[in-house]
Amino acid sequence: MLANALIITRRELRDSLRDWRILLPIGLLTLGFPWLMLGIAQVAFQYARNFDQDALFITLVPFSIMIVGFFPISFCLVIALEAFVGEKERASLEPLLSMPIEDIELYIGKLLASMALPLLGSYLAITEFVLGLKWLKGLDVPFWMITQIGLLTGLESLVMVSGAVVVSSHTTSIRAANLLASFIIVPMTLLVQVESLLLLNNRSELLWHVMAGLLVANLIVGRMGLRLFNREEILAREMDELHVRGLLGTFWRFLKEGRTHFSFRGFYRSDFGAILSRTRNAIIVTVGLMLLTGLLGAVAANIYRLPEGAIQLRDLSASEFRRMLDDAPSMGLLPRLETGAIFFNNVRSLAAAGLLGLFSFGSLALILLMVPVGIIGYAAGAVALGGLNPWQFLTAFILPHGILEMPAAILATALALHMGASLISPRANMTAGESLLSALADFLRVFILIVVPLLLAAAWVEAQITPEIVIWFYGR
Repeated sequence: MLANALIITRRELRDSLRDWRILLPIGLLTLGFPWLMLGIAQVAFQYARNFDQDALFITLVPFSIMIVGFFPISFCLVIALEAFVGEKERASLEPLLSMPIEDIELYIGKLLASMALPLLGSYLAITEFVLGLKWLKGLDVPFWMITQIGLLTGLESLVMVSGAVVVSSHTTSIRAANLLASFIIVPMTLLVQVESLLLLNNRSELLWHVMAGLLVANLIVGRMGLRLFNREEILAREMDELHVRGLLGTFWRFLKEGRTHFSFRGFYRSDFGAILSRTRNAIIVTVGLMLLTGLLGAVAANIYRLPEGAIQLRDLSASEFRRMLDDAPSMGLLPRLETGAIFFNNVRSLAAAGLLGLFSFGSLALILLMVPVGIIGYAAGAVALGGLNPWQFLTAFILPHGILEMPAAILATALALHMGASLISPRANMTAGESLLSALADFLRVFILIVVPLLLAAAWVEAQITPEIVIWFYGR
């Protein structure tokens, strides 16, 4: 398989090496930009000669190496965006797709070709910058730092190329591909800003976590690219048109679940069970991560212990407890202890989870659920360390409304995860668009007809009953 993929890679590299529009910018960024950064670093070291130069070294140098390495790999996005749509505009796509190789070989070959020159230029620029520091300042950059930045640069390059190749294979013009490239450029720009903040605040160890996230993103985007890549569809696609009526018709068909009209009775009798069956794996993942997060929160309570006496629940004063609940909104901790405020806060949070899950393959929806669950686990662990019964704490503070709220949160999060994953792994006999519309229809039906009623009931219980149960358990 790799041998056939390398045939495509060599073909693409020969074309790139003949194109001065690619070679000139990469060459300038590889040979010239490191010296510009060396000049900036020289000025910074001169300015800081009366301060702690060691502190500047461990922040400015890795930041400069990262910037020097990132600029050349930005051109891999340009090359990858033309991977297939450029072939179509040059009328060379049909001979390419008629080659007797498998789709995965063609895909990998294009992927490697798009990365090769920019990544080579990036590593040469990093080498040039490191050697320049040694020559001009006599500074030896630690090998682990070079390795860390090099791995980070390679993973960033791979995730940009993977996304761009998917875009290139599903558009019919370079113009359309460039417009859609914003969905790759904007997240990568934000990621580079986060990495810059970490480096400038001397938290380079957190870059390993960023790399782990990039590795997962590469696996997700790579799987999506392979699942969605279809040479027959690429050849048949003539122009990018948005058929709004067709989309709405398909979406309405999924909402009706194959019936002639939408039926509330049919939804509660059969459709809801079918949706649960379709999202079974997402529900299992959501529940598993929720339990794991709660456990990790309890473990964290033992590592990051609260001061002794920070939690006072014995002989709790009813008036003082109600005053604390009234003051919580002013501190930004909780919404007002009213049914409407709690209800709208929870609906807004879970609706945002669905929206964010759509643009993050479901991962951000899981994170939004894990945060409050982790806090609950931490609070239960802190209560246990304070000598109180954590199960009694959970029964009083969480169980009364949680028995309604947690199933609603699990359903909404699992459906958001399923919706994000529908792009990576479309349902059988469906295109990626149809799979996404089907998952969106499932999410909206369950959210409106199941999740919202559960959240409304939970909000009333939390505002009216939970405080009374807490006082009954702990009040004096």
